Amino acid sequence: MGRSGINSPIGFAQLIPPVAHHALMYVDIGSVLDSQPGLSRAALERLDERVAAIHEHIEQEITTEGFGYRSLALGSETDPDRIANAVEPLADCETVLTVGIGGSALGSATVTSALGVGENNPVCDNVDPQQLSSQLSSLTWDQTAVHVVSQSGTTAETLSNFLIVREAMADAGVDWTEQTIVTTGADGPLRELVDRHDLPSLSVPAGVPGRFSVLSTTSLVAPTILGCDVEQLLAGGRAARNSLSASLFETPAYAYAAVAYALEQRGANINAFVPYAERLEPFAEWFAQLWAESLGKDGLGQTPVRALGATDQHSQLQLYRAGRHDKLVTLVRPRERPELTIPSTEIDALSYLGDTGLGALLDAEFEATEASLAAANQPTVRLEIDALDAYSLGELLVSMEAATIMTGELLEVETFTQPAVEWGKRAARGLLGGDDTPEANAVGDTRSLTIEGP
Repeated sequence: MGRSGINSPIGFAQLIPPVAHHALMYVDIGSVLDSQPGLSRAALERLDERVAAIHEHIEQEITTEGFGYRSLALGSETDPDRIANAVEPLADCETVLTVGIGGSALGSATVTSALGVGENNPVCDNVDPQQLSSQLSSLTWDQTAVHVVSQSGTTAETLSNFLIVREAMADAGVDWTEQTIVTTGADGPLRELVDRHDLPSLSVPAGVPGRFSVLSTTSLVAPTILGCDVEQLLAGGRAARNSLSASLFETPAYAYAAVAYALEQRGANINAFVPYAERLEPFAEWFAQLWAESLGKDGLGQTPVRALGATDQHSQLQLYRAGRHDKLVTLVRPRERPELTIPSTEIDALSYLGDTGLGALLDAEFEATEASLAAANQPTVRLEIDALDAYSLGELLVSMEAATIMTGELLEVETFTQPAVEWGKRAARGLLGGDDTPEANAVGDTRSLTIEGP
């Protein structure tokens, strides 16, 4: 059934004893040894020396809760009882509308979607008036909790959307103060709003950038209200954090990081991230922000591209297999999934599908894609978790955060900053009259060459 951990030259880089009945995430990097671009076993072993040294630095930073690294510490702000107590007034709500942007929204959507309650967690993370109007008109307000998330409390998109949401609630005859919870910093407009109206609230964890906050108060409000097993989610995350060791051959997260880094150095500037589970599609969006915003600096960083298996086999796979050799394709799946039997049919040409499981078909699509890319010498990495449950999801999320941190260290970039994003925020604020900023003035300096249609 595809490449095995025994027969692959590297195999599954998972040599850590299982926790309870769970194994940690599996990473198969075998195909990169025979690809173009690719790398040798000797190159991996040389790289392992750098990984060991960097791991010691990461461990020290986690222990001292250094900025950014604190996300892997899963600190006291991630106390599930504290979150449960805060959301208690909203516990009977059937829907949670998350109002945020970037990491303040993607984390919540990733968790609730992966755990099967994503439809009850709509997200306001854009300022498209047509989309927002449609979204708000579909909500049953007396059954909807609103979670507003902004670390600074000044994020223009989030506050604009919340003001519109608050008005929609009032128009529906709902007291917004009784169905709103806020997660924000110690100061700012949202904190003032909390104090003025005595709203339930949580604090954004200090020293944790938004894109690394998926297992914190920032992202766990909706999962808690909607009944997700947050304790198991955090247990899986802690298991992944505790599995980090000083060798890429023993740590799935570091194996992925080392391969991604080495392939980028050899020309694989694109990382096509392809989950084979519909509920993991928001996870691919979360990963894209994590990877791009953390690593895209100093002319470095792979460009993340999102696809969905098996849907995009019928579109993007053509490019991945027969296009330029400038990509790493990351294939992601749970090893176990619910099954749905395909009924038998009287059509002879389709008889092979009869009584086959739909999950078995999806696994066959996964392995066929992997083999197709390998046959074309295109590098792939296989990421697998045991099942799409809370524990395994926690493992996966923390592992990818650790992989991002290790990759940033290997690239020698400032992983936890986002200066290009901040530039755009200042420009937008200036254009709206919030400040007289040089970034806003620069907008008028952009060149234009407009071609008009008939």
